[in-house]
Amino acid sequence: MLTEELQIDLLRQREESKGLLQMGKPLFYEIMEKPATSCIIGICSAIWFYIQKKNIGYSHVGLSYEAAIEGHHWRIITSAFSHISVLHLAFNMSALWSLGVVEQLGHMGLGVAYYLQYTLVLVVLSGLLVLGMYHILIQRFKVDYFRRVTAVGYSCVVFGWMTILSVKQPSSKLDLFGFLSLPISFAPFESLIFTSIIVPQASFLGHLSGIIVGYSIAWGLIHGMNNFWAISMLGWIVLIFMFSLKRSGAYDFNFLEIESVTDPSLPSVRFLGNGRTLQMSALPLEGVEVV
Repeated sequence: MLTEELQIDLLRQREESKGLLQMGKPLFYEIMEKPATSCIIGICSAIWFYIQKKNIGYSHVGLSYEAAIEGHHWRIITSAFSHISVLHLAFNMSALWSLGVVEQLGHMGLGVAYYLQYTLVLVVLSGLLVLGMYHILIQRFKVDYFRRVTAVGYSCVVFGWMTILSVKQPSSKLDLFGFLSLPISFAPFESLIFTSIIVPQASFLGHLSGIIVGYSIAWGLIHGMNNFWAISMLGWIVLIFMFSLKRSGAYDFNFLEIESVTDPSLPSVRFLGNGRTLQMSALPLEGVEVV
């Protein structure tokens, strides 16, 4: 019967030997082992390139309290996948590549499907939690500074996966830039403090929201995600994304245009005192067209 200390030591040795074997693998094989992570890194990199090429500022894609109040709910998504500085992109993608090991842990109940499903949850819930924190600080504590704060970057999701992995597999390590290695069990709070000191403009609340949502997932407070719920959630996200884009005037989807109905045969109600007429259109919907 092995003692607990010996079991932990053997597990650590196995993880280290696995890491040495993976270091010798061609990049192509590593990409095939982390398909979802590789796709997300590709998407974030392509968006960064587009932002640089089009000279788009963070205020146009970032998430802020005032923008959310004005109906720019689409920014919850665009802010997560947008990076303005190449250093910011490199740090987040380097950490995400290391955290992609989650895709290889299917035997522990994780794997590719789990990774994709809960990445969706992390993107949405961490963004909503940040807005909730801003709301409390502004309305309850009168800290108007947070009205103007605009957050961008994939850090919320990165911190969320750091936290999940620190609970699910505390013996793992977080590798940054190929030479810096941190014990995953301390990585969330180490990185939170480190980035807050080294990068003063880093979003402390954004990173903290990722940690909170990450613990909620790891401890089973948020659970039950499967392919059906993930696809349903994705469908609602796309729908809300498109309508909020149109409603906020950020993008005009002509095929969502609904023409007004003006039919004199419909009954009308006249309000006394001002001569305005309210036309009632609760009858047939023939006049509603999707262009």
